[in-house]
Order: sequence, then structure tokens, then C-alpha cells
Amino acid sequence: RLRRCANLRVTESRLIRNRKQQALTPDPVLIEELMYLAKIRVTLRQSILDPQGKAVENGLNTLGFDRVKNVRIGKYIEMQVSVDDRKEAERIAEEVCKKLLANPVTEDYNFSVESVLEGKEV
Repeated sequence: RLRRCANLRVTESRLIRNRKQQALTPDPVLIEELMYLAKIRVTLRQSILDPQGKAVENGLNTLGFDRVKNVRIGKYIEMQVSVDDRKEAERIAEEVCKKLLANPVTEDYNFSVESVLEGKEV
């Protein structure tokens, strides 16, 4: 019996040691990667005639929406940017707009950037 109790004590101390180690290193670790969501709006400049917007306005008026005026059609784009800070995400969004999404002669653009956490299990 004494031997059995001694074994229990050893086993208990091993369990306590194992629990402490588990508390220090949990099994699946959740790493959060910082992402930014850029919301971009591209529209024709006010000085440019918008034939698509005019067609939609006429269609709405035909359907009975007489109070709808000055319809303009544009583009809305969302993109996630994986960088460490907001300034870099804004710089990338600006560059994407200038180089690809907006025609600088006929279109204007604006955007907003917000942070998004994306959880990944390692």
C-alpha cells in the first residue's frame, strides 16, 4: 500500500508538471495576421456625360419613379491588402487606382481603408 501511494504521488507530480507545460504551450496556436480592406469608388467626372446613368434614369422614370434625377453609374471595388500598417495599405490602394482602376482623364476615385483581422491556425 505504501508503495502504491508513493506511485500515486509521483504520478500526481508528473500530471501537475505536464499541466504546467501545456499551459505554457497550447496545442493549436491561433495567429492573427493583420489585413486591411480597401473600399474603392470610381465615378465619371461631373463634366463627363454619363449615357448609362441617363438610360437608367429614363428607365426609372418610365417605371414611375418620377422623383429620381441625375443618376450616375460608377464602379465599386473591395480588395484585401496584407500589410503591417494602414499607411502602406492606403499607398497601395492609391497606386492601384491610379495605375489600373480609374482613367485619370475621365474618372474620379475615392477610397477608405479599414483594418480586418484574419485568424489562421498553425
